Amino acid sequence: MIRVVGAVAVRGQRVLMARRGPGSYEGLWEFPGGKVEPGEDERQALTRELLEELGVSATVGEHLACGSDGRIELICYRVWFEGEPQALEHSAVAWIELSELASLPVPPADLPAVHALLSGG
Repeated sequence: MIRVVGAVAVRGQRVLMARRGPGSYEGLWEFPGGKVEPGEDERQALTRELLEELGVSATVGEHLACGSDGRIELICYRVWFEGEPQALEHSAVAWIELSELASLPVPPADLPAVHALLSGG
């Protein structure tokens, strides 16, 4: 199983989501992040991935949720950005209203973090 980290950034009543480009789960929305490389801890990997994918520095906070799709294990953390995220590796990024999150199409591994947010986590 591949270890992947995801960023859960909330501003007011909105959460940042990224739309996947061509490939696995194309067009679905996800918490941005990526693979944990050998020698990295999860927080280091998330900080690196957010700079690469969104062009922002981030402060990584507490663990929120874990999910899996059978291929990857997604470990999600709360984050706070320095700057405004840009879609450097995704087809789009958007601040989604929490009230719309339940109807947003997401990959299976992202569902536990969605549920944690919607339950007040």
